[in-house]
Amino acid sequence: MGDKISKTIVQSVWMMWERVFALFSYFRGSQTSRFGICTVMLKKHRGQAIVCQDATIINQGEWVGELHLDNGKILQLIQTEGSDRAALQTARMVRKSLQQINEAFESKSEYRQVKALLGITLLHRGLTHGLGFEQQQLKPGIFVWMTTVYLRLLLSALHPEGRQRISQRTEQLVPMLLIHSRASLKNRFSPGAKLPGTGLGG
Repeated sequence: MGDKISKTIVQSVWMMWERVFALFSYFRGSQTSRFGICTVMLKKHRGQAIVCQDATIINQGEWVGELHLDNGKILQLIQTEGSDRAALQTARMVRKSLQQINEAFESKSEYRQVKALLGITLLHRGLTHGLGFEQQQLKPGIFVWMTTVYLRLLLSALHPEGRQRISQRTEQLVPMLLIHSRASLKNRFSPGAKLPGTGLGG
């Protein structure tokens, strides 16, 4: 009972932090738009060039869409449906969001200069398998260390198994950069594109 109460408190505090973070995020990018369970922040790429599998090159200063999931919605699903069903439902909602994002890339002027959709997650295996994301390792450094700590804390707060899940699978919980170039997003999520089954895994 005590563990359950502690978990609820941690989750509540974490979601308060998420709302504060989301508020400050509006000042980090040029524009932030909501697509279902996902949010896309337009910003200029910083750092070394990223070379995608389809030969798209994202140079410093070029526009990208930074992808974020609605962790509050995911927490709600976990609490009401359980972790396995929540993962499946999240995957379906992310797929719909990506279809909407692709439509925006194709039709809205503010997205014409965006070269790729980028996200960072610990749950990269399910996302790359089911939703077609290319994955690349992040270069070691303070940013990767901070991102790893942040995402592991997030998983601990959201997942029913919490710290036990992290301790059992520490070597797998390494943040990865997920990429959909403009071309791969279009090929995967344009109307009529054939999509395989999907799922999100830890």
